Amino acid sequence: MTSDEETAPSVPCRPGYEVVAEQILRLIAELRLRPGDRMPTENELAARMGTSRTVVREAVKILSALGRVRAHKGRGLYVSDDEGMLGASGWGGFFLPADLGHVHMLFESRRIQETAAGRLAAVNATPGELRAIEAAAETCRRGHLTGRSALFDRGDDEFHLCVAAASHNQFLVVAVREARRLQRRTNIVGMSGTVGGHAADALDEHDAIHRAIRDGDPDAAARAAAVHIDNTLEDYRREIQQRIFGQ
Repeated sequence: MTSDEETAPSVPCRPGYEVVAEQILRLIAELRLRPGDRMPTENELAARMGTSRTVVREAVKILSALGRVRAHKGRGLYVSDDEGMLGASGWGGFFLPADLGHVHMLFESRRIQETAAGRLAAVNATPGELRAIEAAAETCRRGHLTGRSALFDRGDDEFHLCVAAASHNQFLVVAVREARRLQRRTNIVGMSGTVGGHAADALDEHDAIHRAIRDGDPDAAARAAAVHIDNTLEDYRREIQQRIFGQ
């Protein structure tokens, strides 16, 4: 095992209910169920997917909130008449925000892009680009301290795009911009942008990324970027848990 493999941070595991929710969506497609069709029972789903009924019930709560499944007490589960987010136009068949697996893959992609961008920025950033990164971080901080979420979101966008621009790799700039656009459009059960209690920590994480780039330390910049993306993903997961399960 190399030293890089020993120190590389691991990507957090996905909760079981996310995986099962995705499997249920796939099963609906495989069985060619249409809106209004009755689905297998919770017990049948648990047996089919090799999990507990409790995990299935949590997955069903997610899919109900997303408009994909209807649960009728005493009657069972049905495919919803509302196509929900899977029926939204403009996704080009690529990113389906009701598919929780795609949200996970989006953050995996962001992690790859932004660790690479941070590493390259630490080598290539000009003084002007460093000032732009610092200014964006400050905009984000002002938005948080004044409670102006739109200003926070603008600063957050500018920060990540400025880091990508400082990489001097235009393909990374396009990739980071597109990934952030998709993240804004996930809007899972009313979420968008930076959510939950992570905003304050995100400011410190931005500062860590900026310092590493300013100090010309590619490894530290990549690590700081990875920590930031991983913590943002965990914030999304906590928000899903709180909004759907009240925990």
